[in-house]
Amino acid sequence: MRQKKFILPESEIPTQWFNIQAIMPNKPLPILNPATREPLKAEDLYPIFCEECANQELDQTHEWIDIPEPVREQYTYYRSTPLVRAYELEAALGTPAHIYFKNESVSPAGSHKLNSALAQAYYAKKQGITNITTETGAGQWGGALSYAAKKFGLECAVYMVKISYQQKPYRRSIMQTFGAAITPSPSMSTRAGKDIITKNPNDNGSLGCAISEAIELAVTTPNCKYTLGSVLNHVCLHQTVIGLEAEKQMAMAGEYPDIVIGCFGGGSNFCGISFPFMRHNIQDGKKTRFIAAEPAACPKLTKGKFEYDFGDEAGLTPLLPMYTLGHGFKPANIHAGGLRYHGAGVILSQLMKDGFMEAVDIKQTESFKAGVLFARTEGIIPAPESCHAIAATVREALKCKETGEAKTILFNLSGHGFVDMSAYDQYFEGNLQDFEISDEEIARFIKDADDLNK
Repeated sequence: MRQKKFILPESEIPTQWFNIQAIMPNKPLPILNPATREPLKAEDLYPIFCEECANQELDQTHEWIDIPEPVREQYTYYRSTPLVRAYELEAALGTPAHIYFKNESVSPAGSHKLNSALAQAYYAKKQGITNITTETGAGQWGGALSYAAKKFGLECAVYMVKISYQQKPYRRSIMQTFGAAITPSPSMSTRAGKDIITKNPNDNGSLGCAISEAIELAVTTPNCKYTLGSVLNHVCLHQTVIGLEAEKQMAMAGEYPDIVIGCFGGGSNFCGISFPFMRHNIQDGKKTRFIAAEPAACPKLTKGKFEYDFGDEAGLTPLLPMYTLGHGFKPANIHAGGLRYHGAGVILSQLMKDGFMEAVDIKQTESFKAGVLFARTEGIIPAPESCHAIAATVREALKCKETGEAKTILFNLSGHGFVDMSAYDQYFEGNLQDFEISDEEIARFIKDADDLNK
């Protein structure tokens, strides 16, 4: 019988995370203090983040960083996650390509986000912090952090983008079940939220707005720190457990990926699956392609601009060198709420600039069409975000069908869509719209970032 699923024994779960900053030919540009325009030091981030996360954020020296034993212990409850050969999807597409996916949907929170949530909650607890705050788009990160906070005895407050708060009520229920307090963003509970609502009472929110509110709450609340589920370097670091496992599992399958694909919002799951393999391109001359699949409604990599910008709408974060659509960008109300972010991570932006990765944009209906095909062939209903990675995989597999090349494709199934069924209902009813942003709109939103770089 052909082997379809590959799982590592507990002893083979990684004991260290991989820090790609240490081996990059061109290091990321420095993160800047917006007031002084001087490069940040780790201690500049201590008022917002846990000290260990701040130290990891700026670490460009250590290639390998130990996973704390209490975090690894929590990992063992759901890791290793399966690597699966998608034979039925291959057959449905009639492709000679070999398609594998890393199934991160099996975590207690239903997505890859728990890999960093557990680490950040642990570091907060170790430092003596009692409260943590965050934002969430679709709700996967909020759900993961709520679970992690409960595991380490912390109180958790989540600002959820208002349109997702309305579209995804069961994501709210998951966070509440794990004990978190949920607030739709923008809200009247922070100065940042009040300012946004004053300008536009019907504002549906954005990740940039929710970040502003969560940071404001963190810096104004005693013994409280802010946590982030994507974009930042320490988050990318924690997620490399995905690709490090996948390396060993691909070896078990007797193959090595020609193409690695992940959906792309701020970059957390994409870097998790890609960085461990990318190190072999950098150090060993491998030629694997790395494809980030972003929504056509929020195309920061394919249509954005590389420059310094704020990571949030109100301008409370440091200035980040990244591909951006402008921190005031208001994305369309697509169901892939986790991908509706205006910028890309600092490390990923530098790697994109240097040609180590590429990007494609996917329309909403194409992503759901691919997600339905995957569900009907592989038996897993994917999250709307993950559908973008599947759509990009389908594109590449069909190219193999045209050329006859039997390439090996690996993609990250970042989460399941079991609580996103209303989005699938809308797809089946023909009510989903495709949103694309014009060059004129992009230029209008990027102007604020351009002004910051003068």
